Amino acid sequence: MKEENKKDLPAGRQEEKNNLMEKIVSLCKRRGFIFQGSEIYGGLGGTWDFGHFGVALKNNITQNWWKKFVDSRRDMYGIDASILMRQEVWQASGHVAGFADPMVECEKCRKKFRADQIEDKIKCAECKGKLGEEKKFNMMFQTKVGAADDSSSISYLRPETAQGMFVNFKNTVDAFHPKLPFGTAQIGKAFRNEINPRDFIFRVREFEQMEIEYFIRSEDWEKYFEYWKDEMLDWMEEVGIDMNKVHELEVSKKDRAHYSSRTIDFEFDFPFGRSELFGLAYRTDFDLKNHKLDYLDEEKGAKIIPHVIEPTFGVGRALLALLVSAYTEDPEGKQEASDGASEKDVRVFLKLKPSIAPVICAVSPLLKNKPELVEYANTKVYALLKEEFGRVAWDDNGNIGKRYRRQDEIGTPFCIVVDFDTLEDDTVTVRDRDTAKQERIKVVDLKNYIKEKIN
Repeated sequence: MKEENKKDLPAGRQEEKNNLMEKIVSLCKRRGFIFQGSEIYGGLGGTWDFGHFGVALKNNITQNWWKKFVDSRRDMYGIDASILMRQEVWQASGHVAGFADPMVECEKCRKKFRADQIEDKIKCAECKGKLGEEKKFNMMFQTKVGAADDSSSISYLRPETAQGMFVNFKNTVDAFHPKLPFGTAQIGKAFRNEINPRDFIFRVREFEQMEIEYFIRSEDWEKYFEYWKDEMLDWMEEVGIDMNKVHELEVSKKDRAHYSSRTIDFEFDFPFGRSELFGLAYRTDFDLKNHKLDYLDEEKGAKIIPHVIEPTFGVGRALLALLVSAYTEDPEGKQEASDGASEKDVRVFLKLKPSIAPVICAVSPLLKNKPELVEYANTKVYALLKEEFGRVAWDDNGNIGKRYRRQDEIGTPFCIVVDFDTLEDDTVTVRDRDTAKQERIKVVDLKNYIKEKIN
């Protein structure tokens, strides 16, 4: 993975990017998106827990991906394979022998570093001690299955979801009789014992992948490689990733994974530098051949070993790229107060697409100590919208200005307020997240109003 050298950036620009990352991390904790794993015991490096809105955002990403790449296609078959598999799977795939990163250890403080991510190969960045010789560090988490305590019980937490699809290739063919080309798709957890997890949810030890293995005839690989490159770019734009920050990198032979004959990394301008967002690999027939699997090609009248194009998407990296893309500061923004006055302030909001935002709209009574407002808001507005859109929040905590500020940071496109005028004319105030403009809408027209806005 190539990463932008931070030293190439002017000091002011780097400080600005660092601040942006700190702001996003702070917002994620403050608004219940993401928390450090095992936080009350000091945290566990490379692990993160998703809170209510983080789960909602993550689910919207994965559901959108599944809808585009599985539900809307005729040539894709879903699968949800076990995380634990026999060790022979990982021996055949080459992971036991070759899934390793270069590592060096400081002889003084014993801290370990990824050798390809440090500039000074001689001195420790932490204590200036001498670094030892470079070694290979296998990134798989080894465990044992069952009560036996010998080598036969060894298994691994899967380092990629792909093998679960390869070892079920025959099952998929036997069950569905697909014609080439076709694919299998999976969303699931994978685990890598990273030497130096870092940069929030970017480089972690437990993560979720959305992955496709697309089986083709060998002579068609270039056509389908280009096809999937375009499909991946379309999806990024569809969910709201800032395409001005996306760049394609042709990965050199020495940097490609052991199974790949061609790889493109889609890189993204994260606040900490340009780094890999998603990957597209031509895995040839490497995996099916090693698992001794083939396919009866009726068109050719012979058994062949299909080749594979593999588009890979990390859920966490997609989520982080979306947060970076959506994070917006309005220096001229105004925080609306409960008495109708406004105070000048920087307004922060997540400009997420409604299809991806954790919440589509929030409903509030102007005053929560006025039963008539609460009753109307709850029974005539919240219930109506909840039934239609599902992702509707009830928010009566604090004054209206604070509620708007909170929903802006969650990325809620619309805030709806029931006030005393509502009781007279059945209209509500609808506030737009991006413009902060407000307008009165009849309750009977609310569903169609929001539908028109989000479509």
